Amino acid sequence: MPTGANATDDCAVDGQFMDYLYAITYTVILIPGLIGNVLALWVFYAYVKETKRAVIFMINLAVADLLQVLSLPLRIFYYLNKSWPFGRFLCMFCFYLKYVNMYASIFFLVCISVRRFLYLIYPFRFTDRKRMCDLYISMVGWIAVCVSCLPFPLLRIGNNSTTGDLDHKCFADLPLLDIGVTNSILTVTLAELFGFVTPLAVVSYCTWRTVMSLREPHSASHDLGEKKKALKMILTCAAVFLICFGPYHISFPLDFLVKAKKIKSCSQRKAILTLHPVALCLASINCCLDPVIYYFTTDEFKRRLSRQDIADSTELHIFCNKEFVEKNSRSML
Repeated sequence: MPTGANATDDCAVDGQFMDYLYAITYTVILIPGLIGNVLALWVFYAYVKETKRAVIFMINLAVADLLQVLSLPLRIFYYLNKSWPFGRFLCMFCFYLKYVNMYASIFFLVCISVRRFLYLIYPFRFTDRKRMCDLYISMVGWIAVCVSCLPFPLLRIGNNSTTGDLDHKCFADLPLLDIGVTNSILTVTLAELFGFVTPLAVVSYCTWRTVMSLREPHSASHDLGEKKKALKMILTCAAVFLICFGPYHISFPLDFLVKAKKIKSCSQRKAILTLHPVALCLASINCCLDPVIYYFTTDEFKRRLSRQDIADSTELHIFCNKEFVEKNSRSML
């Protein structure tokens, strides 16, 4: 949960620095994230029937990132102007969307790692039925993530009507509803366990099993190449997972306790309220890093973006248009 403009004056952090940190970070990732994810959706749509390697999950990951990127202009506006004129509903929706993106990204990064690992271990078991299974898993994943993320905005709504000054505040400046020590600990524990610890364990297991498969004797050369490609993708997913979401889930429970006024030490509050915004910015960078995964670990992505493939696609498009025009001209005559 975002930073602490609500701490007491003696323990407050530099609010202006935090606002600039958010605004600069979101501005930097806006254009690359938009271009990268739109490009990814274009590529995967073209190759969705050709490839068998987790493309359904990659499409969903790109959609999650694109939704987050589309909300960034509003976030940038707020942190530069410190005023929210767009209404309470849109504020809470953008706030909610941030966490939906984060946990949807975690979910689909795990799915990509598992699917790539299973395709490596059981290459001949992947059929159109498995592709439909990936689609159903994605649907269930979206529902689970959207429901699980509801507490984030709900815990910020509780105090909004008590102070008129909050009508023009959003994101980091929203107060946190006090739900008690027991409920706070339970909420944080569930978020950490199912949102980070369990996915980390799954990705670590897939990485370990893939590394072990590389050490198996009597592997054919093409099998060895496939295993290296699989390991490359899984390791890249793990790296993005740890870099983007590791710091956040370390600082998240501490920040939650500060917002709930359970940590009293002024120095500790300052340290946590300074660390957490940095971690939240790192979590946002995944919108730009996910397309890097696609390019460096997916042959279809590279092939689609190659000059020759683009040239062939352009020529085919021009040829089809020419044929269409000539056919219509003859029909008119």
